[in-house]
Amino acid sequence: MEETTPGQRPVRVLVADDETMVRAGIRAILARDPRTDVVAEAADGAEAVSLAGRHRPDVVLMDIQMPGLDGITAAARIHRAMPATGVVMLTTFGEDHFIQRALEEGASGFLLKADDPRELLNGVQAVASGGAYLSPRVAARVVAGLRAHRAARPRRPLQHLTDRERDVLARLGAGLSNAEIAAELHLVEGTVKAHVSAVLAKLGARNRVEAAITAHEAGLVARGG
Repeated sequence: MEETTPGQRPVRVLVADDETMVRAGIRAILARDPRTDVVAEAADGAEAVSLAGRHRPDVVLMDIQMPGLDGITAAARIHRAMPATGVVMLTTFGEDHFIQRALEEGASGFLLKADDPRELLNGVQAVASGGAYLSPRVAARVVAGLRAHRAARPRRPLQHLTDRERDVLARLGAGLSNAEIAAELHLVEGTVKAHVSAVLAKLGARNRVEAAITAHEAGLVARGG
């Protein structure tokens, strides 16, 4: 179990799911990690939007399908009102078709509810630090879907990336923040930010999550889970 460093506050998390047992399970997992603090729970999308405005969490863990206001619409409202709050969508097998819509609405990550608890902790920390996170099993399903529709979606031009930009893209795929990429590649953070901007522009990616998907699709990210 990792511990917070002196002066580092825990990541403040809002959990939104219409199933009480699911919320309890997520809270129990996060409670074991001193780096996280669950500040509120919501049973539907409307309540998630309201509580996010009240508590200003760092990360919202959002179920996709909830009664009333669905999770993707709630994520979009939170993203517009509080762009600094990262939203991680909680999916189940068979909900792959929602991922593209969630991407368009500003989701910062995707986790399967059946994932290992370590993926939940990794995802929360990655998104809180400014990264984008795809659990390995979500990434595998997204990539499989893209390959199944290759004729409608040609491969993005990775050949236009420099070697350094490929290094950065691989780490975007792993969910690293700019600061973490800078530390791994021995660069200053401003340089990494410039590389990330260049990568997004060259790939035609709207955000870090789309770049992460491309990294997984190209085999730049080590498989895990």
